[in-house]
Amino acid sequence: MLTTLAIENYRSLRRLVLPLGRLNVVTGANGTGKSSLYRALRLLADASRNGAVAALAREGGLSSTLWAGPENISPAVRRGEQPLQGTVRSKAVSLRMGFASEDYGYAMDFGLPQPLGGERGRPSAFSLDPEIKREALWAGPFLRPASLLVERGGGGVRIRDGDGKWHDGGHALQPFDSMLSEFADPERAPELLMLRERMRSWRFYDHLRTDVDAPARQVQIGTRTTILGPEGADVAAALQTIREIGPQGALDVAIEQAFPGSKVEIRNNAGRFEIAFHQHGLLRPLSGAELSDGTLRYLLWVAALLTPRPPALLVLNEPETSLHPDLLPALANLVATAAKDTQVIVVTHSRPFLAALQSGSDLDVRTIELVKSFGQTALEGQGPLDEPPWKWPSR
Repeated sequence: MLTTLAIENYRSLRRLVLPLGRLNVVTGANGTGKSSLYRALRLLADASRNGAVAALAREGGLSSTLWAGPENISPAVRRGEQPLQGTVRSKAVSLRMGFASEDYGYAMDFGLPQPLGGERGRPSAFSLDPEIKREALWAGPFLRPASLLVERGGGGVRIRDGDGKWHDGGHALQPFDSMLSEFADPERAPELLMLRERMRSWRFYDHLRTDVDAPARQVQIGTRTTILGPEGADVAAALQTIREIGPQGALDVAIEQAFPGSKVEIRNNAGRFEIAFHQHGLLRPLSGAELSDGTLRYLLWVAALLTPRPPALLVLNEPETSLHPDLLPALANLVATAAKDTQVIVVTHSRPFLAALQSGSDLDVRTIELVKSFGQTALEGQGPLDEPPWKWPSR
């Protein structure tokens, strides 16, 4: 389980070090940085697949994602005695993100490429691509020299063996390659391999389509589906999989809590699966194409949250969207049920949903209230001495 999440210089997240628990709810007003926090988590997950640089490019490149404010804001500016002004940069451009868990910690540092970064010293056509300047993997929740296991500086990687001796990785990394993908060796760096696979299991849901052309409304060929796809096209197969190999009766309970007297059936026509929703008071079931947006979205969340194959981390972005307030307690119960088997981070601006989570779960719900001051995202009530212990690897 992640215990600390740290992000620096990513959009409005100038410096954010957050404590995490089993069930975490990120909330705050519009524009306080909730979406930036969600995107930063996705960037970390992309790093495990060697896709963080490409993900930054899709967001407009490093220049678009970097903190746009000054390096430092003086106390006089904060008191309103002086206007906010730009200053001369004294530090290298750096976008850093990392996390600590109960057994391992990891951090990566992006920066600008060298002016002559092309082959044989010639200018490169990819001069706007960010470079991975530093990566580190350490044992335990705190970074210390003695706890380092694998570290990367520029293109070089060194690995510590079981006797505490350092060894060269054997080959240089390209500036766009992560050591997570290139050096995850089960013999030389088993901890790196373990961490990579754990990060690759992280699951994100932020756009479950329910429009008239949504794949979830169509009849689909069904196969055993333990993990709902990102757009929910395989929802019928996922629901049937839960019924057959998931917690016994969990699917029926989830439907009854949201729609009393109703039940969901998955019809199999020569291998093609279709939702048949039996609603109290109707003479025939409704197909997926006939369901309301709210009903279909709730079924999608049932398929995602009752997964028979829980990930190490499940991140949900505004799951309450399109749901009637009466469905929020049932959704909160689904989230709490999922949190018993996996760590969950929920991003929401819905106070009723937050209240439903806090009142309906027997787990400790950690509320992360984000606020913004001088364009900078901060955790409400967190002072400099309240942050979890965190140290960045130096370049």
